[in-house]
Amino acid sequence: MPGLHTPSLDIFRHRLFAQFWVARLFASMAIQIQATAMGWQVYDSARAHGQSIGEGAFILGLVGLAQFLPLLVLSLFGGQAADRYNRRLILIVCFIAKLTILVWLAFAANLGPEIIIPAVFIAAIGAGMTNAFLPPAASALLPMLLPREDLPQGIALSSLAFQTSLIIGPILGGVLYDAGASVPYLVAAALLVIALVLLVLLKPPAQEPVKDARTLNMIAEGLRYVRSNKIVLGAISLDLVVVLLAGAVALLPVFARDILHAGPSELGVLRAAMGVGAAGVTVLLALKPIRTRVGYWMFGATILFGLATIAFGLSQSIWLSALALGIANGADAISVYVRQTLIQLNTPDAMRGRVSAVSYVFISASNELGDFEAGLMARIFGPVLAVTIGGVGAVAASVWWMRLFPALAKADGFEPIAERRDPPPSTLGQ
Repeated sequence: MPGLHTPSLDIFRHRLFAQFWVARLFASMAIQIQATAMGWQVYDSARAHGQSIGEGAFILGLVGLAQFLPLLVLSLFGGQAADRYNRRLILIVCFIAKLTILVWLAFAANLGPEIIIPAVFIAAIGAGMTNAFLPPAASALLPMLLPREDLPQGIALSSLAFQTSLIIGPILGGVLYDAGASVPYLVAAALLVIALVLLVLLKPPAQEPVKDARTLNMIAEGLRYVRSNKIVLGAISLDLVVVLLAGAVALLPVFARDILHAGPSELGVLRAAMGVGAAGVTVLLALKPIRTRVGYWMFGATILFGLATIAFGLSQSIWLSALALGIANGADAISVYVRQTLIQLNTPDAMRGRVSAVSYVFISASNELGDFEAGLMARIFGPVLAVTIGGVGAVAASVWWMRLFPALAKADGFEPIAERRDPPPSTLGQ
């Protein structure tokens, strides 16, 4: 990117960003511990009480659907709230809600499958409602904590906090689950309390006020902006299609227990492998960011993601499966970095919450709805064929998206795209 210095860890001299980064690390770690424990507990309970592999996989998919539906309904309201109200206070409320969910899961963990599976579905619905407000507020808050020239590195390091949690959290979740079903939820709650305290102490600068604070008008304005900006629309929709087709995270308990014949600790290793691959790539991006041919980098990454997913689906070795997951998520880290940087630098501050909300609806559709799609496909075709078909579909979709959005595929940098974009059809230009 023209005019940007070579990044270094000096970015942590910005105290507000450093505080936000640590809070994100602890909160993400708590969520990963919770996800690992929930996935294993639901699938293991289903299998132990007579459900087939396909039926157990479908139940995992339904958990993803339970998270997605409330998020789909509420996300656009969460986006306008992030532009209209104090973003830090929104995050604090969301963290309190997630803490309540963890306490609920810890209470229900040892009450048997008749209780734990419904309890997980209740927790999934609560998480979906919370996630409608949390990511837009967090994404819109980050650019307020850094100078514009440091934002690409800040995005990479913020992603690194998440990827680090992907390494540590699942391993802890698997090990702690062996110590007792409620233990991982209690440890996750303690980590979330630390993140909550850091957020309470955070004092960000005042955010830019919006000119028209009517809820429906703000939502419509955000949707019009995304639709009119082909760079933003192409980047968001690419993630939706690729991860929706090739996402295999929901099926990891299935592969760990019944394909690779392992236990909760090995499930933690598989989930951690995703974080190792993504974190390694994210560190490289933070120290030496992509500057040119960003469109080709993103499309190349999504194609590699699909190919690695195929390798994971066909693997019969836990270490080969872990390697494939690491490669897939390393490729995904490149795609996420390019997409988020393009969106942030192409979006005015007063629009960031709403654009982030639209982006997160697509991301959640690819993740939670992708979990449901994976569970349904596994129920029909079996887990191995379901994942393999998804990987092939992701490669085909990436090639097709290059034809649908040629400007995105040919994008050579970040800032020049922002300068060339058409003005949004809204009051922001008045």
